[in-house]
Amino acid sequence: MDYIIITVYTMSLLMIFFYALAQLNLLINYVKAQKQCDKCSTFDFDNEDEIPMVTIQLPMYNEMYVVERLFDQVAKIKYPKNKLEIQVLDDSTDESIAVTLKKVNELKALGFDINHIQREIRTGFKAGALKEGLESAKGEFIAIFDADFLPEPDFLYKTIPYFKNEKIGVVQTRWGHINRDYSILTRIQAFALDAHFTIEQVGRNSKGHFINFNGTAGVWRKACIFDAGNWEGDTLTEDLDLSYRSQLKGWKFKYLEDVISPAELPIAVSAAKSQQFRWNKGGAENFRKMKWKVLSSDSNWKTKLHCILHLLNSTMFLNVFIIAVLSIPMLYIKNHSMELENYFAVMSAFISSTIIFFICYWVMYRKLQGKGFVSFFRYVLDFFSFFSLALGFSFHNTIAVLEGHFGKKSAFIRTPKFNINNINQNWKSNKYIVNSLSFTNLVEGLLALYFIFGLYSAFYLNDYGLFLFHIMLVFGFGYVFINALRSN
Repeated sequence: MDYIIITVYTMSLLMIFFYALAQLNLLINYVKAQKQCDKCSTFDFDNEDEIPMVTIQLPMYNEMYVVERLFDQVAKIKYPKNKLEIQVLDDSTDESIAVTLKKVNELKALGFDINHIQREIRTGFKAGALKEGLESAKGEFIAIFDADFLPEPDFLYKTIPYFKNEKIGVVQTRWGHINRDYSILTRIQAFALDAHFTIEQVGRNSKGHFINFNGTAGVWRKACIFDAGNWEGDTLTEDLDLSYRSQLKGWKFKYLEDVISPAELPIAVSAAKSQQFRWNKGGAENFRKMKWKVLSSDSNWKTKLHCILHLLNSTMFLNVFIIAVLSIPMLYIKNHSMELENYFAVMSAFISSTIIFFICYWVMYRKLQGKGFVSFFRYVLDFFSFFSLALGFSFHNTIAVLEGHFGKKSAFIRTPKFNINNINQNWKSNKYIVNSLSFTNLVEGLLALYFIFGLYSAFYLNDYGLFLFHIMLVFGFGYVFINALRSN
């Protein structure tokens, strides 16, 4: 049994180490990209003939708390009204429909070409709504905004010009966070997303590796969508799916790090977990769907390697969870098997994975949040808080990953929006929040107790090598469990 535990533990450590090396490579690409000049050709918008027709799609499903804010922001977008169409793809089933219709009529009165499109059956969920809207879309280019986004007025002027290069199928922008400092939860979500939208997106895109459209705050060339086979709803991350299918067809993506699209982060743990579940399960589903297509493509080996690791991003939670659970048995094996002393000496070298992540994320944090001792101190706190919460979410996300890899289908569960930016505002009355303790919540509580036993074991065995790791595990699972209790 000891050797089975050691083998599984070692394999998971190796997977995380390879992922860390890939992150280091992306960091190197990112740093090099900062020194490069953008030589991409662009439309000349001083020439009215070069301004193309654009359709903005607003997919919505029961967005009572943010619908008015969204329409008020969209009304500020600067673009010739005779070259702009807005499609409201409204699958709502509640009273938000009336609010949406009111706002649609207000924009019509302002001279916008806007259509309120409703479906009787939500076939394909968001992917189905986007696909149906595309059938009647007038625009050559399709900008997409989820309901919690607040596109800047000059968004189209900063993105559409890049489509002069006929090989570009997508222009994606970086997400901003309007409620980053609301709580530790929102700060950590912003931390994780910032790493993706800087190091990962730039690191891949700058070397021609595949990146993903992030579901919102980006623009598609309509011809690219059709050429890649249109939207499909057989995974929970239809954006990642279409991104890979289009790049496998030879289309190029343009990522704009300096163009920011502000959005709201989930402020409740249950909402964040719902979003994480969809993203992680969808990632695993796309690995099932795309891995052989990627490996058999004409892409170079570096691109293929980054694609596979990209598609396996969510599977890192499975490996992290395995390491966490087995860390306590490994502690006892280490202290009762002197013949394995050399093995454990070698394994200690894998602390380098954490060091790599620490360096990569600091480069990101320093650029976005500033340099100096105070900034570094805050970074250290955010880094360890981020790792702790990632550990606390690992059981929940492991279930999502396993369901994705084994092909278990589930509905597209939207992330509840709040439109709350003040800690004193009450969000528990949000009608879209489901307040009930689940089996997963109870397991997370038991895991917090399990890792408290890990802390006790350090004193019992007089071995403190994993003490900090177990503190983070106790904090992570304890935070998630206690918040589940408080929500009820």
